[in-house]
Amino acid sequence: MERTLVLVKPDGVKRGLIGEIVSRFEKKGFKIVNMKMLQMTKALAEEHYAEHNGKPYYDRLIEYITSGPIVAMILEGDDAVNIVRMMIGKTSPSESLPGTIRGDFSLNVTVNVVHASDSIENAKDEMKRFFPD
Repeated sequence: MERTLVLVKPDGVKRGLIGEIVSRFEKKGFKIVNMKMLQMTKALAEEHYAEHNGKPYYDRLIEYITSGPIVAMILEGDDAVNIVRMMIGKTSPSESLPGTIRGDFSLNVTVNVVHASDSIENAKDEMKRFFPD
């Protein structure tokens, strides 16, 4: 079984979408291995989004992701990384198909409801970052 990390971002939490998002993954057949609500610190955000450092949107991204609580969860299932990425949709809402989480709920490229690991290697690193135990 493969595992991946999913974050419900501050806008998803504020809009009351946690249950809807979790429900979609459960209905698909994924097992929730671990889940918690937390406030992302600036240091954690900078580590998580290090690859975007220096890009024009970086400061706005860090400000947004630390603006309110998030929900972090580890999902387990067959081909979890690829299937979860397909379920959340593309980063840009204009490119996300209806029926995907971002296609149904995201507002813009930054305020886009969820994050999911984009590779098995990144999933391993990200799971350790949010669930060090």
